[in-house]
Amino acid sequence: MALDAWLPVGHTLPDGAKTRIAVSRGANWQILETQGDGRALVAHDELAHRWIDAGLIEAGLFSSFDFGNHRLWAISCGSSQILCSVTEGGSPDTKVEALSFALALKATRDIDPESPLQDALYVEKISRLLPTYSISSRTDDDAVLGYWLTGGASVSAKSFRRLHQTMSWLGAGHLKEVIQAAGFEVAEVILADRALVSSSRPNTEPAEHADGKDSKANKEPAATVFELAGRPDLAAFFNEHIVDIVQNRDRYKALGIDFPSAVVLHGPPGCGKTFAVDQLIDFLGWPSFQIDASSVASPYIHETSKKVAEVFDKAIQNAPSVLVIDEMEAFLADREMGAGHHRIEEVAEFLRRIPEAAKNEVLIVGMTNRIDIIDPAILRRGRFDHIVKVDFASEVEVLSLLEKLLLTLPKEEGVDPSFFVRELAGRPLSDVAFVVREGARLAARSGKDKLDQGSLVLAMHASPAREREGSSRRRIGFI
Repeated sequence: MALDAWLPVGHTLPDGAKTRIAVSRGANWQILETQGDGRALVAHDELAHRWIDAGLIEAGLFSSFDFGNHRLWAISCGSSQILCSVTEGGSPDTKVEALSFALALKATRDIDPESPLQDALYVEKISRLLPTYSISSRTDDDAVLGYWLTGGASVSAKSFRRLHQTMSWLGAGHLKEVIQAAGFEVAEVILADRALVSSSRPNTEPAEHADGKDSKANKEPAATVFELAGRPDLAAFFNEHIVDIVQNRDRYKALGIDFPSAVVLHGPPGCGKTFAVDQLIDFLGWPSFQIDASSVASPYIHETSKKVAEVFDKAIQNAPSVLVIDEMEAFLADREMGAGHHRIEEVAEFLRRIPEAAKNEVLIVGMTNRIDIIDPAILRRGRFDHIVKVDFASEVEVLSLLEKLLLTLPKEEGVDPSFFVRELAGRPLSDVAFVVREGARLAARSGKDKLDQGSLVLAMHASPAREREGSSRRRIGFI
């Protein structure tokens, strides 16, 4: 659907560029195409002066003009220069494009260390990311850079190994240069025999010198704690059964434990299983692979099993890695329930490959909403040692997530997250996130620039609990 442009087609801007259609917009800015395949940024007077007052732009770089009853500011660029919202995603085609964005991020942060940039406007011509000062929760700069470099993937620039896997077209040394240009530290990168290894995250093996001897300085990685807002019990489980083993490899190996065991997360939809796994993958910084119905399911006999085997092979080749089996019930339903021969074959393929993958340093994490129909042979110890129930949120978990979500939002002093805890306990964590997001939307719609208690109350009333969500006593549990 075409956007309603503030300016008519053919309008001449102060710098001589002639406007065409609007391609993106916000409450107080628009980006329009210009004749000659260029683009122009047009902003309301208030927003432009905010950029000027912050020191992000000089008045001479933008030209002001009156249109109707409004004072507008504009800057145009040619077809070879990027001008767009960060949310549109970048996916640069060359190192130069990637480096230009990184330098713009660094230059912006040197001037303005506080404003959120996840929905900023990237103006390559002046090497700046111009904040739009929206009410959305702030995203860390490393995630903004990773989002841009990958074209929209949720990959942190600090997760060097995972980022490099996503951007395989850019060499490790060049990618390191881009990340450092944005102001982030990158540990020494070593090309190992099978995969790229970065010590910016916990490694499973110590680095080696050119002579093949272990470096004593790298045998004991610095202790790091995995955190998960709203799920302290699940975070504690990951720290004990995965993170500690990864970070203290030699100690565990001496006692016969080579690698973390496979894990199944199960529970109702919306309770944070996928989010938890994504956070763990980012923390480890390992390449990740996924098996789900959309990627491997096939109506042809043997084809699904073949695709499953290919994913396992890729995960092993890139080990240490994470292999996520999503919607396990689609592949691994109990064979006694009358599944056809091809389903039995698929279960057999998983039975064979899961232990093999674990021996080759592939961390397997399964997720399902229907643990009751999974084949018992899959769930036995030796394949999945840990079966973790991620249930509806307790009051403690609701309060933890609310405080995390509200932390970076502009809000009035009277906002009290504890007011909502009892009402939201016993519901999916996605309901908690919805209340904050909907409250922010209602506040913005009413013309406020800060989130207030009344908007949150209205948002909570707009999302009543559903009967199937059960009581607040349901907690995360372990089998």
